[in-house]
Amino acid sequence: MPLLVGRYVNKIDKKGRVSVPKPFRGSFKGQAFKGIYAYPLFKYPAIEACGEEFMMRLGESLDDLDVFSDEQDDLAAAILERAHALAFDTEGRIVLPGELLAHGGIAGEVIFVGRGARMQIWDPKAYEANSVKALERARARGATLRLRSAKPRDEGS
Repeated sequence: MPLLVGRYVNKIDKKGRVSVPKPFRGSFKGQAFKGIYAYPLFKYPAIEACGEEFMMRLGESLDDLDVFSDEQDDLAAAILERAHALAFDTEGRIVLPGELLAHGGIAGEVIFVGRGARMQIWDPKAYEANSVKALERARARGATLRLRSAKPRDEGS
């Protein structure tokens, strides 16, 4: 699974195309679908995007919830029903659908933000405001992270 890190600002052209940052694009080279899956981020006015493997994990995780439960129905509606498979063109661009642009309040340019196996796509000003608040919340909570144990390296590595 790719490791998406960093932030990149790109312009949206008149046809609604935006270039996915090359380091992010390169992370998805080995998948069958040559593109990304994007859906509205339901917590914030932004877009979340991922590769095929992570999208499959999302679908499988929804299957772990009780069938016909409100929780499963709500999350399926928030994620899978609103997801778009966005193929890369020959120049590594995607076309962001109007529904996603409207949800994110995006026009003109976007900021791609790496989030490990996922990325988020924001209006740059909205991202900056949210980023400042997130850092403040983390500091106020005294947030910490317990690191997982390192996986043993293959003998051939």
